[in-house]
Amino acid sequence: MILVTGGAGFIGSHTCVELAEKNHDTVIIDNFSNSEPGVIDTLNQIAKRQIQFVEADLRDKEKLDEVFSTYDIDSVIHFAGLKAVGESVSQPLEYYQNNVTGTLCLCEAMQNHGVKKMIFSSSATVYDSGNDMPLKETDILSCTNPYGWSKFMIEQILKDLCTADSEWSVVLLRYFNPIGAHKSGKIGENPSGIPNNLMPYITRVASGKLEKLHVFGSDYPTLDGTGIRDYIHVVDLALGHIKALEYTKHHKGAVAFNLGTGKGCSVLEMVAAFEKATGTKIPYVLDDRRPGDLAVCYADTTKAKQILGWQTQFGIEKMCKDSWRFESQRK
Repeated sequence: MILVTGGAGFIGSHTCVELAEKNHDTVIIDNFSNSEPGVIDTLNQIAKRQIQFVEADLRDKEKLDEVFSTYDIDSVIHFAGLKAVGESVSQPLEYYQNNVTGTLCLCEAMQNHGVKKMIFSSSATVYDSGNDMPLKETDILSCTNPYGWSKFMIEQILKDLCTADSEWSVVLLRYFNPIGAHKSGKIGENPSGIPNNLMPYITRVASGKLEKLHVFGSDYPTLDGTGIRDYIHVVDLALGHIKALEYTKHHKGAVAFNLGTGKGCSVLEMVAAFEKATGTKIPYVLDDRRPGDLAVCYADTTKAKQILGWQTQFGIEKMCKDSWRFESQRK
């Protein structure tokens, strides 16, 4: 059985669906800090099977021990964590407490119960801003905010754990920019409040819930002056976790992989792609740059292709259509 922490969240929920497709039994731990309880019932409907669920915080050691004692867990996919960059700057202690301490509690419980396989949800934010593009797994690591540093610290903890105990197998998956939604339109990205990420902001403008899109920075050294990112369909990302899970069965130690498309797309290109894919106009305004934002960020995905046998299947048009289907069904 696979334990999925944060399995009710955006990426976690889509990964649970793909795990069910491959006939894996799963148990989710989630405290609903950035997700809705209704997602669990929706997952059972989509997966057409019962996914076990425990409402708990990873820092609750007694509850964690109970979960590992109750279920025959073989591997862990670890998504749980706070993830808003801006919020992490204003609330650093909360981010370190939740993300780092939560992971330490999880690792202790795993060690106590002899579970030594983990897929960790890391991020492209661990890369130093001075690296050339595309980003490779061997590039310099450094961060500019507490969210990034929390991911960096967890990566280091897991590497140290693998050095200390050669039986551990850990895959560090460095995500770029996940968007899109499940083809059913029943699960997708549903942040509380005003979205921090581009696509849910676009879809809420398209649905009339927000008046216009704010484009931060129009004077970057890019083709149209707006920032370029590597957007990946969340289902492609979820399938990357399945490949990583297979990898842990035959390999020990800690290894990092980038999960992206290897292609950059600017903010205005994404707006144009969304308008074309959905026939919906997106009004926008050009604002000043946000502090800490890079002009360009995209992945070199060669390692994941060569070693995991993984590559993306879905393009920008499908990402836009699937995101819009999810938002439209939420009205």
